[in-house]
Amino acid sequence: MNKSIVIIPTYNESHNIRRLIEITLSLEKQVDILIVDDGSPDGTAGIVKTLQDEFPERIYLIEREGKMGLGTAYVTGFKFALSNGYQFICEMDADFSHNPEDLPRLIEPVEADEADLAIGSRYSDGISIVNWPLSRLILSFAANVYARTITGLPVQDTTAGFKCIHRKVLESINLDRIRSNGYAFQIEIHYRAWIEGFRLKEVSIIFKEREEGVSKMSKSIVREAIWRVWALKIRSIFGQL
Repeated sequence: MNKSIVIIPTYNESHNIRRLIEITLSLEKQVDILIVDDGSPDGTAGIVKTLQDEFPERIYLIEREGKMGLGTAYVTGFKFALSNGYQFICEMDADFSHNPEDLPRLIEPVEADEADLAIGSRYSDGISIVNWPLSRLILSFAANVYARTITGLPVQDTTAGFKCIHRKVLESINLDRIRSNGYAFQIEIHYRAWIEGFRLKEVSIIFKEREEGVSKMSKSIVREAIWRVWALKIRSIFGQL
């Protein structure tokens, strides 16, 4: 059985999903794919099903009813990956802001036992973001400074959503206790792994603004990230993570 899988949450990604899957399947490094679709009305799941007919042992699909949030999509994906024996479990966005061709670069340090969690970082080698408006860049950079200051996380890109996680990290985390959804979810995964003593490594990537569709960013996601880092810090102090 293949040891690597990438979890891709989707909502209305019909313009992107076929090409994303085809590129991922064509990588020299074999990576299976799990799509977690939140009832996309644009037919995203239907496209995935068509591709499943061609690659039944490489593509998996979990369909959920309506938008249930990024965090719960990844938790669902983590549980699937663990129960199906995968060792190297990746996260990736469906909008091509993450380059699927970078997946082997994230898996490599985890597979080589150089790290337990490899983070595709936008800030570890300067700022490597393309086509973001200045306001979005400032918000993201400030959010990372804020999260690092409060949590003490030793990484530049605390909110990164492109990563590879060794299964032992996820096995050490009580996934049912994770309540974060947006950027805060990524901070929480990094923080829980770090608190448990796992090794975090940043791998510099070039992050691009999505090519098709609409950004899922919202004010509620920003507000959650602001208060959630405090909750994580306080709970860890009292041993309640």
